[in-house]
Amino acid sequence: MTRDTLTLCLAGDAMTGRGIDQIQQHPGDPTLHEQLVRDARDYVRLAEAVHGPVPAPVAPAYIWGEALAEIERHAPDLRLVNLETAVTTADAPWPGKGVHYRMHPANVGCLTAARIDCCALANNHVLDWGRAGLQETLHTLRQAGLRTAGAGPDAEGALAPAVLPLAGGARLLLFAWATPDSGVPGAWRAQARRPGIALLPGLDEASAQEVAAQVARWRQPGDRVLVSMHWGGNWGVEVPQPHQQFSRRLVELEAADLVHGHSSHHPRPLEVYRGRLILYGCGDLINDYEGIGAVGRLDPSAVCLYFVQLERGSGAVRQVDIVPMQLQRLQLRHADAAARRGLQSLLESAGPGWSTRLQTQDDGSWRLRW
Repeated sequence: MTRDTLTLCLAGDAMTGRGIDQIQQHPGDPTLHEQLVRDARDYVRLAEAVHGPVPAPVAPAYIWGEALAEIERHAPDLRLVNLETAVTTADAPWPGKGVHYRMHPANVGCLTAARIDCCALANNHVLDWGRAGLQETLHTLRQAGLRTAGAGPDAEGALAPAVLPLAGGARLLLFAWATPDSGVPGAWRAQARRPGIALLPGLDEASAQEVAAQVARWRQPGDRVLVSMHWGGNWGVEVPQPHQQFSRRLVELEAADLVHGHSSHHPRPLEVYRGRLILYGCGDLINDYEGIGAVGRLDPSAVCLYFVQLERGSGAVRQVDIVPMQLQRLQLRHADAAARRGLQSLLESAGPGWSTRLQTQDDGSWRLRW
């Protein structure tokens, strides 16, 4: 890290509800409304069946495990995740949804323990417990000192970026949107007098222009811009063509220095286009899927941390380091050999046409080459 670079710690979905919530110091009501599982503690028991007993209650930093040392070693300027969990005690689940994530507000320390700076909230779980649950989520995160983007008390608030100050008076603007193909109900879209999220109806030229116009409203000289996108299904190796076209269009419109994609439970390939980094799918970072097992060759317990250096002056990507991790006993650990092979295969699955590859470093991380 130097004065002319901006270093970001990025991750995909942090799903701190359900089983993760149950091992915290203030577990919420474990009742679930899923078709097969009715008690959130069952996800803890499934994890224990794979790797052994999970301690409870745990310290707030427990779930981060060995990831904390990695984050400190890379010394990022900012730490950003997609928080795919309502933080609420609301007890009325959104009707018609099959899965509802909820973390007790008293457990917000599991986010501040990693010194997370900002949470993207435009996703398909933040309103799992209704608009009252969203309001409590926003209040809890704000009181804990966490900035948010992509959800708000009305459309203006949902569309506004998180404004993150940088040294020297510059700023990072983090905008967050979701798309319907990630499972977001259309009724979740924030309106003039209705809480909700920033929801794009599609990934066409009109939506790209909408994002560019919103960025232009807020951007000042020297600002860097990150656009966080929750899109696509939970599984699938290929990068959907609309995602690639949309991301590239944002770069062409100078509406994004970095596109931060997520929703799939596993990583997807990444690309450098016109000097800008596009993360099509960061995968999960924290979840309680450890005991569920792999879906084909896709293992949701194998995850990644991304450390991205951007040039402060231009926004161009200078360096990308990826640290492979693995969830064991609901805690992040360095990935074993099998998990590493699986993650590398996913990240490089786009093929030689993208001109990106991973180079293994002495510390076991990967550095992106392009």
